[in-house]
Amino acid sequence: MIINPHIRNQWLLILPISLLLSGCEADPAPQGFAGLGSAAEGFQTVSPETLIDYPDALGAHPDYRIEWWYITANLEDPQGTPLGIQWTLFRQALTPGPQRDGWANQQLWLGHAAITREHQHLSTETYARGGVGQAGVTQEPFEAWIDHWRLYATREDATEFILELQTPEFGYQLQLQKTGPAVLQGDQGFSIKSAQGQASHYISLPFMHASGEVRIGDKQLEVQGQAWLDREWSSQPLSPDQQGWDWFSLHLDQGDKLMLFRLRHDRGEDYYSGTYIDAEGHPHPLQPQQIHMQPTGQHSVAGRQLPVEWQLSVADWGIHIQTQALNPDAWMQTGIAYWEGPIRFSGSHSGVGYLEMTGY
Repeated sequence: MIINPHIRNQWLLILPISLLLSGCEADPAPQGFAGLGSAAEGFQTVSPETLIDYPDALGAHPDYRIEWWYITANLEDPQGTPLGIQWTLFRQALTPGPQRDGWANQQLWLGHAAITREHQHLSTETYARGGVGQAGVTQEPFEAWIDHWRLYATREDATEFILELQTPEFGYQLQLQKTGPAVLQGDQGFSIKSAQGQASHYISLPFMHASGEVRIGDKQLEVQGQAWLDREWSSQPLSPDQQGWDWFSLHLDQGDKLMLFRLRHDRGEDYYSGTYIDAEGHPHPLQPQQIHMQPTGQHSVAGRQLPVEWQLSVADWGIHIQTQALNPDAWMQTGIAYWEGPIRFSGSHSGVGYLEMTGY
């Protein structure tokens, strides 16, 4: 994979998801994790009045500063050996305003991908500039792509997708079938991220069946399992003093789903949110006081101590579980590095899911 170094440098300096805060100022103003709490004058702001419909929400929202299309899948090979995949496409606008043509286009694009087994974790990234066809999103028919990485709908109602990725080390081609409703996170898709009111628009497809092929090196594996697709867009999703998050997407064996996150503050209390989704697909937004997330096991990876085991409780729904990472070394060695990998859990409920931890 060839990465244009100029585009990569722009991402590393500007993109909130990939922003490296340089410290050039003597006392730089707080900007939140990876710049996601920095001011966003001129961009569209999220609002609880915005109506979010599926499948329209799959399309791009260029009036907002940042958005992403994010897929995780908990899979098994024919012998029942577990593995996980991640595929994410980010869009970041350098400046607000009408979209310009060609290389003058102000959109930058970033792709992250990984595959994780018990004793192996492979990750990669790629960068692109908008306006030249190297990356983008179309609404009808839906397709999101960067280089040769593609997610596209095979039905007009966006109930079936193909996910494709090939790199020298690994690749996959998966069929994703929507088996339940799209779920609006938070208050009808208005997902609050801080006590100060920062928020995003957030919709998920937590009910998806995945099947297809995964390639690791020159070995092909037939796989199937459960997938989760997230769509999120905002212009300032974090407050300036939020320095990272711990996010869970969980497939409970009874058919229900659970999404939880904790946003960590430099000062003051952390912010908690989540949604319990029953097996019929009805979302039940959770208030911060309903959520208990407690790290119970640390692991050293990439010179950091990370909480790879957790006790999670939502007492109002009878959920008390202990999570365990499939591979504690699932470190994404990307422009901004973070931990991302499949997990399993037991206790009041059992199942599988994904954990993402940033800012450590």
